Amino acid sequence: MSFHELFAKYSGEVTAFAHFLCGDRALAEDLCQETFVRAWTARGEIHQRTVKAYLLTITRNLFRDHLRRHRRTEELPTVAASDLPALQRITQAEELAGVMQAMRKWDPSDRQALLWFARDELSIDEIASRLGCSSAAAKQRIYRARKKLNLLRKS
Repeated sequence: MSFHELFAKYSGEVTAFAHFLCGDRALAEDLCQETFVRAWTARGEIHQRTVKAYLLTITRNLFRDHLRRHRRTEELPTVAASDLPALQRITQAEELAGVMQAMRKWDPSDRQALLWFARDELSIDEIASRLGCSSAAAKQRIYRARKKLNLLRKS
């Protein structure tokens, strides 16, 4: 497969994955471009059956590097429904802000695995494929994230 075909086939998924990680479309596009530059300049041959996992792993690692370099705070998204009383909306927003702040400190792959499992209802094998790890490792990441989430709920 040529580089052009590789980019045409996987750039949408890589960009979507990067956007999921960072929540910023412009940064996601930069991460996607850097992912393909790294794949193109990498030594050795890319195996067809693992190319997607390989690209998503590069993207995840680039995002981790970005986080290390740019420790920044993110805006709290609007979550309150208009029909809730103001005090209840404020309380929920404060609770959500606390959970989001705590989750930002988690390993991104643990956070991703939990979200894919709980929100997107992906199977363990699908999560493992996206993360580029074994099914056992994916289960472990979900377990760690659930454990951390339960600790947040108790505090």
